[in-house]
Amino acid sequence: MTGIFIHRPVLVREVVEALKIQPDGSYIDGTVGAGGHASQILESLGDGGRLLGIDRDREILEIASTRLESYGKHRFFLLHGSYENLEQICKSAGVERVEGILLDLGVSSLQLDHAERGFSFLKDAPLDMRMNPEEGRSAQEVLAQTSQKELEKIFRNLGEELFSGRIARVIAETRRQHPLRTTKDLSDLILQAIPRRFSSGYQRLHPATRVFQALRIFVNRELERLEIFLNKVPDFLSEGGRLVILSYHSLEDRLVKTYFVDWERKGVLKRVTKKPMVASEEEKEKNPRSRSVKMRVAERMA
Repeated sequence: MTGIFIHRPVLVREVVEALKIQPDGSYIDGTVGAGGHASQILESLGDGGRLLGIDRDREILEIASTRLESYGKHRFFLLHGSYENLEQICKSAGVERVEGILLDLGVSSLQLDHAERGFSFLKDAPLDMRMNPEEGRSAQEVLAQTSQKELEKIFRNLGEELFSGRIARVIAETRRQHPLRTTKDLSDLILQAIPRRFSSGYQRLHPATRVFQALRIFVNRELERLEIFLNKVPDFLSEGGRLVILSYHSLEDRLVKTYFVDWERKGVLKRVTKKPMVASEEEKEKNPRSRSVKMRVAERMA
């Protein structure tokens, strides 16, 4: 991926404030992406502070490394991996406990805006959708190999798609004749499958949105990875350490809320935000990808 890339991280000021950054503290950005939030964390850290950045995408890590190098390479450590492998990652970085952990569960602008990654139906591209192109099955393989019944379940449960059955049936019928290879193939098929009154003249939400979301979540095992992470994360926070999670759809936010409430009941972490924080109207106008964000914050108890 080449060329000029502009990335607008979401709720930057709110994230930095929520982390309550200590100048000499250690922090983890579990989804470092292009380094948008990480750069602001480093701005708030003193020379003795440290940041560990993790991402599943090697190309994005290269961009982050270049973006952050002006803060001094001794102050941050970037690692290719996934946040649910917190134990192995912290061990390899020589980290035991930290003062703060950030998780931004959104797909990065880089992945969305580069057609070859296949995340968006707005640009025709191969149906891939893997955040780490080196592992797992692509969306094309999932559509080719998964039963009609299972596809319906994926679209219904992970995309909350009203017409999941109809869409799964049309996909199953079509792939008998020819494979679905591109995002346009799938998007056109969805428009064909749903009733015309829902597919023509749509206003706010493109009819393919929910199916693409469901496929992306399934391909990348997003909810599974998040739950593995949530089961481990309290052990890696120092007393008073903060956990900040930004989610972008109800399935993620519901899971995060469930864990936060349970932790508070057990006296493990207390909720700093009883209700999720959302973007201001000004930010939504400047950065449309902030419209659906919900930020929850919890603090490690003694």
